[in-house]
Amino acid sequence: MLPAIFLDRDGVINHNRADYVKSWDEFVFLPGALTALQRLGALGWPIIVITNQSAVGRGLVTPLTIEIIHANMVSAITRAGGHITDVCYCPHHPNDGCPCRKPRPGLLLTAARRWNIDLANSYFVGDAMTDILAAHAVGIQPILVQTGRGRDQLIALRNAGIDHFHLVPDLPAAVDWLLDHESLIAPKSSATNAKASSAIVTASAAAS
Repeated sequence: MLPAIFLDRDGVINHNRADYVKSWDEFVFLPGALTALQRLGALGWPIIVITNQSAVGRGLVTPLTIEIIHANMVSAITRAGGHITDVCYCPHHPNDGCPCRKPRPGLLLTAARRWNIDLANSYFVGDAMTDILAAHAVGIQPILVQTGRGRDQLIALRNAGIDHFHLVPDLPAAVDWLLDHESLIAPKSSATNAKASSAIVTASAAAS
């Protein structure tokens, strides 16, 4: 079993939009995100995006469009020298009560089974209380970035008395901390990760 790095999408990798990211044209990487993801690959761990995409459940975007956005995102990250092992998203409306929508841990558990992940030694980088709570639910170490909704969510977390998370300014700072953390030992699995990234792009392109 390998540890993994789990990443929220909007507000961590790309700019968060109040009206949702509804097309690839609306997807804008945050400053330093591509370089950070390239550096994160040095760990040799699976890197898995875990994201709520309720725009599907709200009827604002189709599942196919989400798949195209993710395929383009993975391609851009790969071209920049990084990799994404998998992208798992919840398409449901918040009122649907599904087990995969964060803060519920369904997506994390699915990814852990699919990739044989050691959750207890994994990390989740997010910008929201829902990310922190989902990580807590399965024993993952959470890291809160202050991009996206992070600053407002930090206040909400403190008001709720939730303080078990590592706080950083942004994804590049999270990667700095992860790479410097003395307990991290990086098994080399870059070939597996590259193959997984290619499979995501191929499957999404076929669907389009």
